[in-house]
Amino acid sequence: MAPEPEKKKTMPNGVKFLFGGSAGMAATCFVQPLDLIKNRMQMSGIAGGKKEYPTSFHALKGIIKNEGILALYTGLSAGLFRQATYTTTRLGVYTMAFEYFSKGDQAPGFLLKAALGMFAGVCGAFVGTPAEVALIRMTLDGRLPEAERRNYKHIGDALVRITREEGLFTLWRGAVPTMGRAMVVNAAQLASYSQAKEMLMKTGHFTQGIFLHFCASMISGLITTAASMPVDIAKTRIQNMKTIDGKPEYSGAVDVLRKVIQREGIFALWKGFTPYYARLGPHTVLTFIFLEQMNAWYYRKNIEQ
Repeated sequence: MAPEPEKKKTMPNGVKFLFGGSAGMAATCFVQPLDLIKNRMQMSGIAGGKKEYPTSFHALKGIIKNEGILALYTGLSAGLFRQATYTTTRLGVYTMAFEYFSKGDQAPGFLLKAALGMFAGVCGAFVGTPAEVALIRMTLDGRLPEAERRNYKHIGDALVRITREEGLFTLWRGAVPTMGRAMVVNAAQLASYSQAKEMLMKTGHFTQGIFLHFCASMISGLITTAASMPVDIAKTRIQNMKTIDGKPEYSGAVDVLRKVIQREGIFALWKGFTPYYARLGPHTVLTFIFLEQMNAWYYRKNIEQ
């Protein structure tokens, strides 16, 4: 009787989830200030005929001058928790779905990969919405008058107080535009990243490696930013809105977009474009660099021995 072939060792799904979230959290430590500037610019208005922040540089300068340089990392605990929930779920669901629809060594087709990416993004966005709500509020607190600030101490304090003061379901305020944004981002990223990488390789000046991934990510980030910013600004304003006399400031994402266009012009839908773009590309690159290093370490320690 022939011995059974040795079963090939693979990385457990739990480890994939853990590494995905950890990689996203590590990347967030580098790009948190850009997220804060983007959120401030999306909420900025026009007073006396002048924009609150004409450019990202003005926003950066104003924050440091009025609140100190450490204010750029306000909401870091919420940003890390967002990655721990959103990125862990998104990458974990995508990896499991990818393996399920793979036939042997044959990967799913491009359209199916895009669909799986959108599905994983929606799952991750729903799980990560409470952290997103806390992050938006914490990063925007500094622009409010002292009497109106929420002054959340950290992500735990924010989640407990939001639940106690406004109800549990407030943690999922803006979940629909958040999931819509995740669908747009994942679809745009998958399509544009693979296309950009293919085009760069055809030039003959690039080979597989970090530099190619960085350039493709920055091109993908430009396209993804342009496509997703209107949905993102709707999400940001809904999650930060207050209820006045029992009436919410906005009735939904479409209402936000309509009011922004009426009051500030159509180009206000892309307010905060520069920090959003500057965050999206490097965050993607850093996440995958950290993820690849963690995967390589795991395979060295547990599979290649």
